[in-house]
Amino acid sequence: MELTRRFIYPKIRIMKIFFIILGIILIVFIAVQLFAMRSQHNIETYPYKVKKAYGSFEIRNYEASLFTSVKLSSNEYKNASRQGFSILAGYIFGGNETNEKIAMTSPVAMSLEDSMTMMFMVPKKNKKESLPLPNQSEIEFKEVPAKTVAAIAFGGWANDEKIENYKQQLKTALDAAGIAYSNRFYFLGYNAPYEVFNRKNEVIVELEPELTHPMDKK
Repeated sequence: MELTRRFIYPKIRIMKIFFIILGIILIVFIAVQLFAMRSQHNIETYPYKVKKAYGSFEIRNYEASLFTSVKLSSNEYKNASRQGFSILAGYIFGGNETNEKIAMTSPVAMSLEDSMTMMFMVPKKNKKESLPLPNQSEIEFKEVPAKTVAAIAFGGWANDEKIENYKQQLKTALDAAGIAYSNRFYFLGYNAPYEVFNRKNEVIVELEPELTHPMDKK
């Protein structure tokens, strides 16, 4: 009997501790996800209007907007996104001449080219002339004019393979619809890395003003 107590009781205590720790982790996880979902509702987004919706993509008109941007040496999503986010987030979280914090916006945009450029939209209330200078010289302010794009969405965590796959899907769909497009493709990411549910990503491509669907000209 004594031998049984020596072996069983410690195991019971260990199991109790395990389940307590597991419960704490679960509570923290749920709290973080609820905080993330609540935060998303308060984040200013890149304004656009849907011009026309198709089966797998839609045509949008984006407003002219101001962005902070940084050009990166890598064209691999994982490395470029980590490096770019660190630099731009550092600026808006106070890494500037006045230590001013600037509100986060959504989505984070990345150009899909040999040397990626990451961009954060500047909140509408902030004007270029009043923005504090960044501590890091590679950060630039970029005024993006109003534009028309085609956009395709996908969920989960993004990676190079997924981005390329949806880029090709978008090109195929545009070709099938007879819609001409430029070579200016971008990835848009809407979620923080720690968000698990309702993740949203998009690949968009700019359409030149004269490159419209034949039906739009009637």
